[in-house]
Amino acid sequence: MEDIKRIMVVSRMSEDSHRAIHYGVGLAGKVGAELAVIHIIHNPFNVEGWNLPIPSLADEYEKILKKTKDELDAIIRVETKKGMQVKELIRKGDPTKEVLKAIKEEQIDLLVMSAHEEGHLEHFLFGRSNEEIARKMPCSIMLVRLQPGTTH
Repeated sequence: MEDIKRIMVVSRMSEDSHRAIHYGVGLAGKVGAELAVIHIIHNPFNVEGWNLPIPSLADEYEKILKKTKDELDAIIRVETKKGMQVKELIRKGDPTKEVLKAIKEEQIDLLVMSAHEEGHLEHFLFGRSNEEIARKMPCSIMLVRLQPGTTH
């Protein structure tokens, strides 16, 4: 594992991604790797230049984004207090393109992300990025499952 120098974890708006972040933190600490956490802000209400008039859903989405960002900040603060250096990357745009771009820019050796199948809401919010990222991956990938015996 000495060839793993940089780890990046994909953060999503779910408990599953928090689990992936904890795996990434633990692994980075064990192998002495740098850790980055990437959160993609993707506006599903702006489809190819159309701004869909769904204000209540858009407002709810903004609340979810804020809550997720606050939770991510709390996780990073805890790990920073323990001495772990965590680089936070926040990108806007297509999730797959932004993750792949960040992997190249940050010279990532291992990507950690949730392994669960994306549901209808996640497909709407993020597209089919898990599947697409795995197919186009320029580095190794670690998929973190839910607790054993659980499914989505």
